[in-house]
Amino acid sequence: MTSCGAESGLLDMDQALKLLVEQIVVLSSESVNVTHGLGRYIASEIYAPHALPLFDQSAVDGYAVYSHSKILQDQTFECIGEVKAGADCSMNLQFGQAIRIFTGAKIPKGTTTVVRQEYITSLNDSMIRVEQNVDLNVDIRYQGEEINQGQLLASQGQHLTVGAVAALSMAGVKNIEVYKGPRIAVVVSGDEIASTSTDAGLDEGKVFDANTPLIMSWLQGVGRDADHFYVKDTIEDVQELIHDLSQTYDVILTTGGVSVGDYDFIRPATLNLGFKQVFWKVKQKPGKPIFFAKLDKNEQNHCYLLGLPGNPAAVYVGMFVYLQTLIATLQGCQEPLKWYTAELVQDIKQDLRSRFLRMKVSSEGAVLRVYDLKQQQSHMLSNLMQANCLVYLEANQNYVSGQIVKILLV
Repeated sequence: MTSCGAESGLLDMDQALKLLVEQIVVLSSESVNVTHGLGRYIASEIYAPHALPLFDQSAVDGYAVYSHSKILQDQTFECIGEVKAGADCSMNLQFGQAIRIFTGAKIPKGTTTVVRQEYITSLNDSMIRVEQNVDLNVDIRYQGEEINQGQLLASQGQHLTVGAVAALSMAGVKNIEVYKGPRIAVVVSGDEIASTSTDAGLDEGKVFDANTPLIMSWLQGVGRDADHFYVKDTIEDVQELIHDLSQTYDVILTTGGVSVGDYDFIRPATLNLGFKQVFWKVKQKPGKPIFFAKLDKNEQNHCYLLGLPGNPAAVYVGMFVYLQTLIATLQGCQEPLKWYTAELVQDIKQDLRSRFLRMKVSSEGAVLRVYDLKQQQSHMLSNLMQANCLVYLEANQNYVSGQIVKILLV
């Protein structure tokens, strides 16, 4: 008998992800206000409509002055007015004149430098004296020194973070073209799953549902809405639900029912409906029976079904690796997974399958180190109270303390 995980025909994780990405047809785009773009992916390059700064402006509170050369200590200037941030300045400085100016205010014509207010002593209502030497052209933010008009700000496929939204807004970008987010349906299968969070029915052999809150919370965290459904363990119920969902949703995510048990109907029901199997079973632990299929409704419309095993740890891994790749690639992202490297602090024996271990990573002396956590079985989730990364370990390889491994931050 072939031992579990050693059977032939299993795909490596990289092969499975490559097959998944190759099947994706990127969704169409839409225009949204930049303030509504958080978490979206840019569909077309964005160029600066204006220079930044928009005009020459003061970097400090102080005095804009006009001098032919470097200002020397004890040099005096006549103060002819003031300009604050947001005000138009029509005054022109002449040699030997100064204007009181505040941070962000427009630089008056004729200004050769700005002298910080702490370097100034007022002699009377109109005369000031500089108390130390000051070079020309200091403390002035010059027009376009950060961004030139027409400069590329963001590339196609780029993910819009809080910082990106702020940077685009400061550059005067109002509306942006982003890819539409996929419509997602979450299907939890298994007659043993209680569809309520109460204790009702648990004495009949049912268990609490961890997968629905796990998935829905994760989707909420990445800015995606979804609808969720429960389905009974019959081929008729599974097939009817998947058929109905495939007419409306871009992505159907299922948990449970993808292995080879007598009540595992997700795969046969999906294939009966005309979905094309892209892959089934990956040489990984947890999550070996993972199933991915695609339905081509027409040239523009497709439905993707990602079937995850029912064990919560397998669902957890499947979300961060495969669902993340699927959702991001549908929105034009070129690098959906952000891998980092870290140092192991203990030995780990080899396994026939590649593994994703829920571990704890910490920064110690500019080095990321990962620590093992107990309860790694696929039906256990208690270590997620401490875990903050998934550590990827390749099959048939012993790992020793100090070795560098790949991790996904979670």
